[in-house]
Amino acid sequence: MSNTTPPSPRPVLVVVGTRPEAIKMAPVVKALEDQEGFEPVLVATSQHREMLRQALAPFGLEPDVDLDVMTEGQTPTRVAFEVLRRLEPVLRDLDPAWTLVQGDTTTALAAAVASFYAGTPVGHVEAGLRTGRMDAPFPEEFNRRTLAVAASLHFAPTEQAAANLRAEGFREGILVVGNTVVDAVRLIVGDPDTRTGGDGRPTILVTFHRRESFGEPARRVLRAIRTLAEERGGELRIVYPVHPNPAISGPAREILGGVPGVELHEPMDYPTLLQTFAGARFALSDSGGIQEEAPSVGTPVLVLRDTTERPEVVEAGWARIVGTDPARILHEARRLLDDDAALAAMKSGPNPFGDGRTAGRIAAALAAATLSQATR
Repeated sequence: MSNTTPPSPRPVLVVVGTRPEAIKMAPVVKALEDQEGFEPVLVATSQHREMLRQALAPFGLEPDVDLDVMTEGQTPTRVAFEVLRRLEPVLRDLDPAWTLVQGDTTTALAAAVASFYAGTPVGHVEAGLRTGRMDAPFPEEFNRRTLAVAASLHFAPTEQAAANLRAEGFREGILVVGNTVVDAVRLIVGDPDTRTGGDGRPTILVTFHRRESFGEPARRVLRAIRTLAEERGGELRIVYPVHPNPAISGPAREILGGVPGVELHEPMDYPTLLQTFAGARFALSDSGGIQEEAPSVGTPVLVLRDTTERPEVVEAGWARIVGTDPARILHEARRLLDDDAALAAMKSGPNPFGDGRTAGRIAAALAAATLSQATR
């Protein structure tokens, strides 16, 4: 009989800095807890400190390591510098089997670079999203393209995302696994058919925060929302959790404060946001997460951007790009408010982002890749 002691689980760093990263990586942490041979270590950079913790709480998660990089008026350069500096000793001390990063934030890029320098292989969750424009979204398009070079495993959410990577010359380590946001929605709220919300009035959920819209584009969008509220005379409920960035919160409160039917909220916890989204007639948003969540909650979205790195959701009918032009925003919003057939048409397509089992596929792929490395 062998007395061999099984090897100790290897740490896997799961790095998050913002609310969307926390939401999308929470199911991965849960899956890694169940994956033999691994011990997930949740590392928070706290690029967005309070919103990050608010997002983790519904999943019963807290950071194991907090790099605490957030400062007032922080720039992408400052965030990247601090993540690189503060993650280096964590990588040295823990010697992880993998670092997992998600999406296209400055946190994700800097953590991938620090891990690459340390010789730790990188897995990129939600790899391969592209708009083809470095200025939209900014700096996210640069971040995700650059991050791909540092990654050993590219967890693409869709076939289109995988094709984008292959078109850029990547050939190995590309796996189409779905999007973990579907896992997250199901963990929090379950089946959309069982949910209700609102007070009887049509509800529009608004989320709006992209850096490329700061200034006049944001003011155009906010004035369009005000016009829509005023012309409906309080018969419409517009729910707007306002992003804390002063470049958005200042104009939002100036233009929409006190307008009948407009509810300006502090950022909502994730279950409340999903419940509001599921109960809405549609959303007005520039958020990538909202685009991805739309099919899972059964609510379409008008995208307040000129382009999207998620063309699958547009092709499936759940989203329509309206940009920041007030005339177009108002035309499409009025149509969805007044035309039930148009609304139903947007809600009839498939969910292009998977079946809610993405996190398990990621954990299994990491285990297989680790075993392959060990046997070489």
